[in-house]
Amino acid sequence: MPEQKVVDVDYLLLEAPRERKFITGAQAMAEAIKRANVDMAIAYPITPQSEVMHLVGDLWAQGYLKDYYRAEEEYGAFSAIAGAARGGVRVFTATSGPGLLRGLEAIASWPGHRIPAVLGVLTRVVNAPLSIQPDNIEISYLLNCGAVVLHAENQQDVFDFTLAAFAIAEMVDVYIPVAVATEGFFVTHAKGYVNMTPEDMKLPPRDPYKAPVPPTDCEVPPARIQRDAPVQKSNFMSYLIHAVWQQEIWSSNARAMKYIYKYLGGPIEVINPDAEVFVVASGCAAAQAREAVRYSQLEGLNVGLVKVKSIRPFPEKEIREVLKNAKGIVIPEHNIVGWLAREVRSVIPNNDRVVNGPRVYGGMTLPTELIMDEIYKILGIKKERKVLV
Repeated sequence: MPEQKVVDVDYLLLEAPRERKFITGAQAMAEAIKRANVDMAIAYPITPQSEVMHLVGDLWAQGYLKDYYRAEEEYGAFSAIAGAARGGVRVFTATSGPGLLRGLEAIASWPGHRIPAVLGVLTRVVNAPLSIQPDNIEISYLLNCGAVVLHAENQQDVFDFTLAAFAIAEMVDVYIPVAVATEGFFVTHAKGYVNMTPEDMKLPPRDPYKAPVPPTDCEVPPARIQRDAPVQKSNFMSYLIHAVWQQEIWSSNARAMKYIYKYLGGPIEVINPDAEVFVVASGCAAAQAREAVRYSQLEGLNVGLVKVKSIRPFPEKEIREVLKNAKGIVIPEHNIVGWLAREVRSVIPNNDRVVNGPRVYGGMTLPTELIMDEIYKILGIKKERKVLV
C-alpha cells in the first residue's frame, strides 16, 4: 500500500490532478473507496455486486481499510453497517437487486437514525423467474426512505459519485445515507475511461462529533425513540416525534442539493437547452439517449438531452425549467414500471407531453432505434424499417 496523505475535501474532489485509466465500473467504485479513507466495509455476495466488494476486500488486505468482513446475509450486513456508523466510523457496503430488497428494512431505517453510510447499488432483476441481468426496478424501492440516491451513467460517474457521496453524506446539515446506483454488467463489468485523482491522496477521516446526533448517545432521538417503550406506546408522543423527525430527514435530503451542485456540477446535465424534443434519462439509459440526440442532430432534428444524476433529491425546479417549452419528452428506462417517467410527470405542467418509454426490462439492452422511433412520432416523421433476413 502506498502511503496516502489526507487532503482537503474540496481539493480532492474539485482541484486535484487526475490520471486517465481504462477500467470497469466495479473497479471505478473500488478506486473511489481507496481514496475515501473508509474505516470499515461489510460484504455479502450477490451478482453483479460481488465484484465490487471483492475488490474492496483486496483493498482491506492491502491496508486501505481498517476492517472488513463477510456478513451472514444482507439484513445482517446492513444492520452491522448501522452499528459501525453509530460507533463513529466511516462505512461502505454494496448490494444488488434481491439483496437490496432483503435488507431494505435495515436500509430504510438508516436515514432516521442519521447513518451517513454510502451504499453501492449495482442493479439487477428482482422479479421471478430468477435472473441476474441489469434491470433497475430496485431503484424505485429506495426513493421513499429518505436516502440521497444518485444514478451513474458510466464508469466516470461511478468514481465521481462514490467519492463525492462520502463528503455529501457527512455534511452536518445532511447526515443521511447516500446510495450510488448504476446498472450491473452494462457498467460494472464493462470498461470505460475514468479520470481519477491520485491514489496517494485521501479524504480526511470522519469526525463523528460533527454530527446532528451525537454518536452512541441513547438519550436523544432517534436512538431513544427506538428503546423507550412509553414513547412508543403513547399515540400522541409517537405521532408527534415521528412526524417531526420525518420532516427533518426529508429537509436534510433537500439540503444535499447544494452539495450535488458543488461536487457533481448539479443534479442534471443538459444538451441543446433550446430543443423542441427532449430525451430525459438516468443511468446507462442516458448513454443510449446521447446516441439518439447525436443521430437526431445528424438528421437536422432539434432534439436535446436531460441527464438526471440525482433521483433523490429530485431536481424538480431544474426539470420544470428545462422542459417548459418542449413539444415532446421521451423517457427511456431499464425497467417495466417507468419510475423516472412518473417522477418527471409529477413535476411538470402539461404532462401529457411525456412519452412513457421506450422501456426494456429483464436485463435487455436498449437499442437507440427505439428512442428514435418515439422522436419521429412526436415530430410526425414517418420512417420505413428495413428488415434484413
